[in-house]
Amino acid sequence: MDLALLYSGGKDSTLAALLLDSFYEVTLVTAHFDVTGDWEHARDAADRLGYDFDVVELDREVAESAAARMVEDGYPRNGIQQVHEHALERVAELDVDAIADGTRRDDRVPTVSRAQAQSLEDRHDVDYLAPLSGFGRRAVDRLVDANLEVESGPSERITKGDYETELRALIAEEHGPDTVETVFPEHEQTYVRGLK
Repeated sequence: MDLALLYSGGKDSTLAALLLDSFYEVTLVTAHFDVTGDWEHARDAADRLGYDFDVVELDREVAESAAARMVEDGYPRNGIQQVHEHALERVAELDVDAIADGTRRDDRVPTVSRAQAQSLEDRHDVDYLAPLSGFGRRAVDRLVDANLEVESGPSERITKGDYETELRALIAEEHGPDTVETVFPEHEQTYVRGLK
């Protein structure tokens, strides 16, 4: 069965791929707004891991709406959630049996509720899987430490293929770099360099 996994090149989505590839033909799919070329980092990670790779382009209006919401809110949560939901919709439109993402049990954002998952499945005739939904951060970190070569650091320094980079670029363009620092709290990102 074919599965499309929403992929950033980070540890969570990579671990999700490793957990699923015993059961599915996994294609790693990066969603982007064509604001930056950062999606290529996800493609490079997929190549190093030996997975098929695809790209879906998201609607620029969604990015602009999410960025505006983040600036208005003063934090990224609602905007990131909006983009993630849009990305899952686009991935669900692919010709696959199942879709998945790397959301974990203790993620604050993005999350996928049971109702959202069922709606995706019903409307697109796909299975939605969140293989890390039962894993806490510590369990994920232990599995990652044992299996993956990972680079980690502050979000603004780690290059990977998630939409946060593009949203940061849109906010900086519209409101200046200082606003990006105000909206996004300091947090660590990861980028997978390969398998151990």
